[in-house]
Amino acid sequence: MKAQKRSYKVLSPTERMAHKRIISIPDANQFLDTASLNRMEQSFREWVNASLRADVRRARRRILLIFLFIRYTGAKLNEVLDLDPFHDVDHKRQSVFFRHSDSGGQIAREVQISEVLSREISSMLADPDFAASIRDTFSIDPAFVRRKFYERAQACGLQKQMGGPEMIRKARGTELMQGNVPLSAVQKILGHSTPNLTSSYVTFSEDEIREVTRYFMEKESSRKTSARNFFYGKIQVIKRGDIQSQVELTTVDGYRLTTIITNDSLGRLGLKAGNLITAEVKAPWVILQKENMEPESSADNRFKGTIEQISSGAVNTEYVVRISDQIELCAIVSTGSSQLLDLRKGDLVWALFNCYSVVLHVD
Repeated sequence: MKAQKRSYKVLSPTERMAHKRIISIPDANQFLDTASLNRMEQSFREWVNASLRADVRRARRRILLIFLFIRYTGAKLNEVLDLDPFHDVDHKRQSVFFRHSDSGGQIAREVQISEVLSREISSMLADPDFAASIRDTFSIDPAFVRRKFYERAQACGLQKQMGGPEMIRKARGTELMQGNVPLSAVQKILGHSTPNLTSSYVTFSEDEIREVTRYFMEKESSRKTSARNFFYGKIQVIKRGDIQSQVELTTVDGYRLTTIITNDSLGRLGLKAGNLITAEVKAPWVILQKENMEPESSADNRFKGTIEQISSGAVNTEYVVRISDQIELCAIVSTGSSQLLDLRKGDLVWALFNCYSVVLHVD
């Protein structure tokens, strides 16, 4: 299935700030956070292994698989129950294909999953007894599935309604947005009807958006980096110098980043215009300035945002700055400096970092 190539405009700062997310973050008591979702997942796994009877374990594993599909794809319960796990999961592409039930089985959307989840699903389906219990679809009463979800929620000390499939789908969308997954990718994952979808993309093809999503899924499952701030984008311009080169990239959200790397690194990474790349900035490298107007600074990268969270310690203070509906930046400063800044939640600030603070990775 070859994705159709599209190109989209770069948003202006005004357009970016006016563009609202498709998911409003509800009150913390009205949705499951990542820790709660993980507790439910662990509860399902313990429940599967608790039975001594093989047939009961297979039946419970089927419910676990349904949970994993909803937990990590954000799909609706009826979409998952209509899946043919043997044909609608492409382990080579690490994708799940959801189909229109009323249009002859045409593919509605493709959702990326992590390599870890893909391997687990493949391992389950490789068990002939378990495979025989599924056949072509799950063939389970939705009401029965809901009851089991409610039971696992209560086993975790949650209100049973919080464990319903719809709440898990909603929580997944919230989790992705809070994890800085680009709005356009979240829209595609959840299958939202988005008449203004093209305004979210920034000169990225459908294949490239899929690669962006895959990157976030793998990052979510591995957590191998200590960097708190990361961007995923496409290289727009490379200005080569005698010893070093300036690399400019545009993120999926429409922001521009500038970095300078050595020509040796440029060649070793094989960088060229059009490449997809990950840029990371460690929190101590981000400088905060409390100004309304853009500061006169030698820092190449400057972003205006709002203080969303402050965590004070004896030595350091951590600030979370909301740059847009999709992007947060973390900055760590000494507690002595934070007292001089006198920043409070809701204050407008500028987050600055220079071009030498940006580390590029080719994944």
